Amino acid sequence: MGQQTATLPFKFAEGISPVAVQLRIELLRAIVALELKPNSRISENEIAQRYGVSRQPVREAVIALAQTGLVRTMPQRGTVVVPISMRQMLDARFVREAVEVAVVRQAALAFSPSARLQLTSIIDQQEIAVRSFDREAFVRYDEAFHRTLCTGIGSDTAWETIKNVKVHMDRVCTLTLKTAESMSPLISEHRDILAAIDEHDQDGAERAMSRHLHGILNALPRLEAAHPELFER
Repeated sequence: MGQQTATLPFKFAEGISPVAVQLRIELLRAIVALELKPNSRISENEIAQRYGVSRQPVREAVIALAQTGLVRTMPQRGTVVVPISMRQMLDARFVREAVEVAVVRQAALAFSPSARLQLTSIIDQQEIAVRSFDREAFVRYDEAFHRTLCTGIGSDTAWETIKNVKVHMDRVCTLTLKTAESMSPLISEHRDILAAIDEHDQDGAERAMSRHLHGILNALPRLEAAHPELFER
């Protein structure tokens, strides 16, 4: 694939966070949403000029983003979005499953009542997102569901671990959410996880979470065949 210069698909929001942090957040979102595709080049000059900032916060944002493994600086090419790595994706899923299974097993023993109410609201919002086919909202509430599972057992560290590894799964998830029909099974799986937690069924919660996270494995061969340009060769 030839070199591309990416047109950044976001609008800078002033006053929300420091410039470098905000730029990192928005670049990460665009990469996960496949708006910045693998092998696209990220130009620090372009970003700085577009938002009227110096190159220093842009450089800081790119360096922070590189720590996720989603971008890489290459000789003669600059910073590029890396292709989806099957190895990284599978490794991330392995780590994520280990942590999230432990989270739901603990949740089945003891879980914050306020967090449990939040989860009901989150699933309701996901249902609304499916009906309107609002993929961005659906993904946002999906992340909120998994984050709330962690905060409900009082473990911010668990969520930080999941958040840091899940980015390697998220681009593949983007490919799977092409229709409203593709979203509905995920909501059913969320309900199964909650049902097991409500019943204090640790083994059932583990099985439900494992099924939820294994779904992406079944889709991988089909997705790689359909979108070879997005995957590492």
